[in-house]
Amino acid sequence: QVQFVESGGGSVQAGGSLNLSCIVSGYTMWRNCIAWFRQAPGKEREAVASIYIGTGDTYYADSVEGRFTLSQDNAKNTFTLQMNSLRSDDTAVYTCAAHADGGSRFEPCPLRNVYRYWGQGTEVTVSS
Repeated sequence: QVQFVESGGGSVQAGGSLNLSCIVSGYTMWRNCIAWFRQAPGKEREAVASIYIGTGDTYYADSVEGRFTLSQDNAKNTFTLQMNSLRSDDTAVYTCAAHADGGSRFEPCPLRNVYRYWGQGTEVTVSS
């Protein structure tokens, strides 16, 4: 059974930083992906970033490119989303997900809602 422990959410002023952590257990597919999604109030869930576990290659949504960094600590099964230069429109519930169904050689870790396992989410509030 795949389980997630997400942490690091909270409140921050615009321009500030937060680090979200996702500890994954029960998942051993090293040729697949972990992703972070977010859902703002009244909006659809959107992918923020993904990482191919085997190589550490990362992919980012345009809205966060250059501000967010996704990294992995394989020894600790931990995937950390470092968020810098936060803006009010980054306010959302952030959720960790594992195992992309439908990845390809051209899109190994899709930034789409095609992940099989989901965490509970952690809330991020950015005030202006």
